[in-house]
Amino acid sequence: RPLWSDASFASVAPVIFSACVLAAVRSATAGMPADETAAAPFASGRWLLSHNGVVDRAVLGPHPAAESACDSAQLAAHLFEFGPERVGDFVIDLGKRDPGARLNLLLTDGRRVLATRWNDTLSVLRTDEGVVVASEPYDDDPRWADVPDHHLVEVSADAVTTTDLEA
Repeated sequence: RPLWSDASFASVAPVIFSACVLAAVRSATAGMPADETAAAPFASGRWLLSHNGVVDRAVLGPHPAAESACDSAQLAAHLFEFGPERVGDFVIDLGKRDPGARLNLLLTDGRRVLATRWNDTLSVLRTDEGVVVASEPYDDDPRWADVPDHHLVEVSADAVTTTDLEA
């Protein structure tokens, strides 16, 4: 259920604690289904995925495991089959097949976070308490850093690394 329509969220949010959280606050793309199955995060095994962007569903092709007909759900099903650990290779290939795609993906297996910036904005905030990866800064903290376009960010307990996907 989308966060903004989940009446229980406000009551449980203050007591939720985890070392790794994926929060997806996004509506479905215009022209795409807007039901609950179209709302991220999408799940497969231990992996969660959120997509901020748009991709041509004709380029993706339908996937029988997709939770919805929306582009993000189709993309998630294809990536889960391809292998979430290989998200960089997946985005490079999809970006070549759909040059207008915006492919900001955020994935976690509960231990690490993988995020791609592809034709959209992505920022990282490092604090003493942890790391935040977001489509855009949610405050004016000067520690926010823009991720360069066409890059992969990996956040683990030990490090934050950024890799050029076109190198």
